[in-house]
Amino acid sequence: MQRANYRIMDINELCRKIKSCTNCKLHKSRKNAITGEGNFNTGILIIAQAPGKDEDRTGKMFIGPSGKIFDRLLLNAGIHREDIYLTNLIKCYLPKCRRPSKNEIEQCSVYLDKEIEIIDPKLIVALGFHTTRYILKKYNLDRPPKNEYKNLFGKLFYADDRIIFPVRHPTAILFNPEKEEIIQENYNMILKLLP
Repeated sequence: MQRANYRIMDINELCRKIKSCTNCKLHKSRKNAITGEGNFNTGILIIAQAPGKDEDRTGKMFIGPSGKIFDRLLLNAGIHREDIYLTNLIKCYLPKCRRPSKNEIEQCSVYLDKEIEIIDPKLIVALGFHTTRYILKKYNLDRPPKNEYKNLFGKLFYADDRIIFPVRHPTAILFNPEKEEIIQENYNMILKLLP
């Protein structure tokens, strides 16, 4: 059996575990645990923070207001969703779109770690603060004080034959449209970073 077939089985099994997860209290308030989606044979893994209300309702990734901005950023960079694998650090909706707790990250990151193992990406694009902080910690990379994370966006880090590329989450544009130009420049780099 080819490696791709094993990946399909591994991803399908992982998705079943995510959908039935009760590891933290978020399972009590969610409608859907959101699994990753896209091309699992890609070299690009993009990791967002957590699903929003629209994603929780429909069970699909990035379909709300942030998703529309995300799609525009990708399209302008010449990237199609079917060319990447897209997932979240936290698989369940965080009520009132609050920040994830340390316990929620610890409980949920086991799924992300497994996705990274299965997908084996050359490039990990971490969207936003919490995802970037988790990925830097996972790969034992230096982590600055919280107020300095904004300086990491658009910079490259290297670990375990992978490129780590933190960028701002598309939601940043909803709150500050002036950031779109610099964020788009970061997204434009994604395809150029692969060998």
